Amino acid sequence: MSVHDELTSVQRTLDELFRSLGRLEKQLGTGGLEMRRVRADANHLRESVALLRDAAATPAAPKRPDLVTISDAPYDPSLWVDSDDEGLGARDRRAP
Repeated sequence: MSVHDELTSVQRTLDELFRSLGRLEKQLGTGGLEMRRVRADANHLRESVALLRDAAATPAAPKRPDLVTISDAPYDPSLWVDSDDEGLGARDRRAP
C-alpha cells in the first residue's frame, strides 16, 4: 500500500472510533473523567494524522548539514594560558 492509502485507512478507522465514542457517550454520559480523556486522546490522534498527511503531501528534501571551515593557521597561544593538560592536571602542580 502507498502512504496515501495507509493514511486513508487510518482516517477511516479514526472516523469509526469517533462514531463508537459518540455511542458510548450516549450510554455513559460525557461528564466522566475517563470519557473526557478518551475523547481528548482521540482528538490528538486526529490532529496527528492530519500532520502526517500534510508531511506526506510535501516531502522535505534531505538537508545537508552546514559545513564549518577550520583554518590551518596555528591557534593563538594565549588561548591555552591557565589551562590544564588532559590527564596531567595544572602545569604548576605535579600529577598524582
